[in-house]
Amino acid sequence: MKISPTRIAGVMEVEISPVADERGLFARTFCAETFAGHGMADRFPHQNTSFNPRRGTLRGLHLQAEPSPEAKLVRATRGRVFDVAVDLRPGSATYRAWTAFELDADRRNAIYIPAGCAHGFLTLDDDSEVFYLMSETYVPALARTYRWNDPAFSVAWPFEPVIISARDAAAEDFSS
Repeated sequence: MKISPTRIAGVMEVEISPVADERGLFARTFCAETFAGHGMADRFPHQNTSFNPRRGTLRGLHLQAEPSPEAKLVRATRGRVFDVAVDLRPGSATYRAWTAFELDADRRNAIYIPAGCAHGFLTLDDDSEVFYLMSETYVPALARTYRWNDPAFSVAWPFEPVIISARDAAAEDFSS
């Protein structure tokens, strides 16, 4: 695996190092020791999948608050998504800054999002699927949703969403 830092401390791009032969390929996608060595979560008690049949589906921006903030390892297992992390950690040098990656099932890349960062994505292909590893169990009372186009973040999404849930569409602006 190749783990590369981004402009937001703790947000990492994770790329595999596949070994290919006549059978196909094999690659490690997670290693607790390697992740811990990079200051990343190394325990993921929840694993989730999100299937999105239509291009232009937006999910986010979501975060689980204290006292159980969650880190996420996110990978497209089918199709492509524009995946966004927003730093909402008070005191961080990149507070309210965002970074984005195109997660592509063919590239098999992933993004690691540390606790305290909001996450969202916009599907770039029909029939896109996203697989998440979560470092904490889900606590509904701690779930937070922030508006995907909040001017406090000014995320440069590649295009306007076509499908968005009522919950995400009704999200309020972030207030620090």
